[in-house]
Amino acid sequence: MNAPLREPQQDRSRATRERLLASTVDLLATRGWAATTVAKVAEEAGVSRGAAQHHFPTREALFTAVIEQMYDDMTEDVGHSLESIPSGPGRIAAVVEQAVSIYTGTSFKAALQVWAAAASDPALADVIRPLEAKMGRAAHAFVVSGLDPDGTRPQAYRLAQITLDLARGFGLADTLTDDSRRRAGVQAAWVEQLTAALD
Repeated sequence: MNAPLREPQQDRSRATRERLLASTVDLLATRGWAATTVAKVAEEAGVSRGAAQHHFPTREALFTAVIEQMYDDMTEDVGHSLESIPSGPGRIAAVVEQAVSIYTGTSFKAALQVWAAAASDPALADVIRPLEAKMGRAAHAFVVSGLDPDGTRPQAYRLAQITLDLARGFGLADTLTDDSRRRAGVQAAWVEQLTAALD
């Protein structure tokens, strides 16, 4: 009899939790680890601190949840990326563009803040390592499949790793300045080299 009332309440609770997680990612990416407090997250999400603490009683609980969500989202995005890659001459450029976008988006900027904090926090590092490894495997599998859709180019495995290392470098550089112009030139040159190497 109470079920119809319970469903909207569950929906509201889920929506609040999602707002808190999204606000945490945005704050990490734009303000950094130290500034991302539960109080600030609640303020940015438009909910009371009490409501935030109901979902995440401690800062550690909030960060654990957001790290898992962040890496799940990045891994899922990588999985969907192959569906949008065109066949034909533009394929390699599209694969490289997608690889770069993985490491220049808001989630990666937030992840960088978490990595830096984890360098001096073994417990946090233990949470991150398996998630980072899972995301890295998904990204590598995506690039390999994109560069070598028919599985006939053994060099694709190594070239995929270089592509991802380049993309991470772009992501690091992008946290300090907007280097999109320089990046576009380097990216175009790498697409030319990939095309020649895989031809």
